[in-house]
Amino acid sequence: MARPSCSIGVGVMVVLVLVALAGGSSAQLSASFYSYSCPGVLDVVKGGMQSAIAQEKRIGASIVRLFFHDCFVQGCDASLLLDDTPSFQGEKTATPNNGSVRGFEVIDAIKSAVETICPAVVSCADILAIAARDSVAILGGPSWDVKLGRRDSRTASFSGANNNIPPPTSGLANLTSFFAAQGLSQTDMVALSGSHTIGQARCTNFRAHIYNETNIDGGFAMMRQSGCPSTSGSGDSNLAPLDLQTPTVFENNYYKNLVVQKGLLHSDQELFNGGATDSLVQTYISSQSTFFADFVTGMIKMGDISPLTGSNGEIRTNCRRVN
Repeated sequence: MARPSCSIGVGVMVVLVLVALAGGSSAQLSASFYSYSCPGVLDVVKGGMQSAIAQEKRIGASIVRLFFHDCFVQGCDASLLLDDTPSFQGEKTATPNNGSVRGFEVIDAIKSAVETICPAVVSCADILAIAARDSVAILGGPSWDVKLGRRDSRTASFSGANNNIPPPTSGLANLTSFFAAQGLSQTDMVALSGSHTIGQARCTNFRAHIYNETNIDGGFAMMRQSGCPSTSGSGDSNLAPLDLQTPTVFENNYYKNLVVQKGLLHSDQELFNGGATDSLVQTYISSQSTFFADFVTGMIKMGDISPLTGSNGEIRTNCRRVN
């Protein structure tokens, strides 16, 4: 009778190990993941981002946004990079992404350069994670060691893209819930929203805020109305900077705008509107170093969302399609 009990014990241990591995995939990520298999990858990605930002500073913000929109749908698996085909629906045409996400060509170019030195080794998901970090650092923000070892998905989720990404009309409670669903705290949410210190937004995403809402500086609203017609369908893609002061420099001016009611999006101004996050906005105004530290923490946590590791997924050779 001893043998069966022994085999049962071993079986339980195997199950427990498998459960631990399945639940702790982010623990398999490591900043040194490519130290031997592709030691030049960090330099290649950084060079690619330096070149891209030299041509258009806005692209840095676009790459950070790509990373955010990727990680919030199926985790950080490069599913957003997959093109639609007659037999495959990707995420690019979902409402939060359609006509809005950009920077795919930059990732393509970096991936091609990485493939030249390390064929079929570095995932598109990791390239995007590194590129997002480099974008922030190049534009004046903090840097950090990016955890690596993600693999690329063979699937995408159109419905996930429509349902998981917080729209610019979100209130504070909804924003908090969207981030909590990804394991991110309210502090993470406020800090990560600080990425709006760089980049541009389309008129369609801030029209209601500048015409219909009262928690906005009157002069600022009029200025933005001059470039964003009130009629839906007219000027929808006209752009305005998310940070009124320095839209191509990564610092804490975004929060300074909020306390004088000059947040461009409804969701921006919700962070300072008499609610629970007002004090944190004030903290980030008085201490840029605290903002940077919390932003880095948030980016690392976001990069840990449901990565594919081990034998899951694949290493795409072309980020736009599965192998």
